[in-house]
Amino acid sequence: METELSRTLGIEHAIFGFTPFPAVAAALSRAGCFGVLGAVRYTAPDDLARDLDWMQAHTDGRPYGLDVVMPAKKVEGVTEADVEAMIPAGHREYVRSVLAEHGVPELAEGEASGWRITGWMEEVARSQLDVAFDYPIKLLANALGSPPPDVVARAHEHGVLVAALAGSARHARRHAEAGIDVVVAQGYEAGGHTGEIASMVLTPDVVDAVSPLPVLAAGGIGSGEQIAAGLALGAQGVWLGSIWLTTTEAELHSRALTEKLLAAGSGDTVRSRALTGKPARQLRTEWTDAWDDPAGPGPLPMPLQGLLVAEAVSRIQKHEVDPLLGTPVGQIVGRMNSERSVRQVVDELTRGFERAVDRINRIAGREQA
Repeated sequence: METELSRTLGIEHAIFGFTPFPAVAAALSRAGCFGVLGAVRYTAPDDLARDLDWMQAHTDGRPYGLDVVMPAKKVEGVTEADVEAMIPAGHREYVRSVLAEHGVPELAEGEASGWRITGWMEEVARSQLDVAFDYPIKLLANALGSPPPDVVARAHEHGVLVAALAGSARHARRHAEAGIDVVVAQGYEAGGHTGEIASMVLTPDVVDAVSPLPVLAAGGIGSGEQIAAGLALGAQGVWLGSIWLTTTEAELHSRALTEKLLAAGSGDTVRSRALTGKPARQLRTEWTDAWDDPAGPGPLPMPLQGLLVAEAVSRIQKHEVDPLLGTPVGQIVGRMNSERSVRQVVDELTRGFERAVDRINRIAGREQA
């Protein structure tokens, strides 16, 4: 499953796996794919350095990358406290009422809430890059589009390719103009922040818009046959995220959440602003329903919503409050019905790819003797 891009990066399979878990990213790289570690949850540079040290020790010298969440336009002098002060009191009261309705316990005294959506902030994202460029990363991806020009230049100075996610051909052309090296065409089916155009339409549109830049197909891909379809549409690889959430290396820290993912069908997700303030595909729960309820105050814009719900999400996850418990995940969740290792998933993807290629060869009259 080699393409020009995979050969450039020195990987066997043109599969790029995004994950917040170092063990999953390292296993992907060891399996001949390209592991991409999500950095948004690392608000402390030392924590990111610790996990990149671990990646170095567990990737067997194979290449890997980092994904950040960074706005294209620089915002000076804005702190997390400044943003917190913008959150209306009525929204805070709404969060309290939803949690009380479901009997969600408080965190223990002195216990800080877990992951906060602060990686988007200039100061946090740049501190992540200060750490990352001390390591031999081969790709820097940005989930919010093109990073600032000085970041693109800095990456190139380190010999690092820069990738950016796009939900339309218009976005993709902007990335090309900004000097991006790889465009990830992320369709409507994808987990997390995603646009409104489905992968089958989006991928060839983006390929045509930015040619000859390499494009990765993303969104709703979880089988080798779908990988073959993405490559047939002109992509030079695929970008997979959701499929790794139920691997044995994933660190969800919640058996209840894993069981919900394994039981979910492809229709059990919703594109909601409940988590971050931007439309993000996730499991549909009573939490997302509450934020989509016309009787409620509605979500705040990013990043206010993420900061507003950070402690609430930590409480829901810690106490595994099933009706509210969810996670970003794509429509491919309907195929995630068993726990397997990363290696087993990759093996199945490559076998499925071979089946698809053989089928097309037969249809085209190229069946080998």
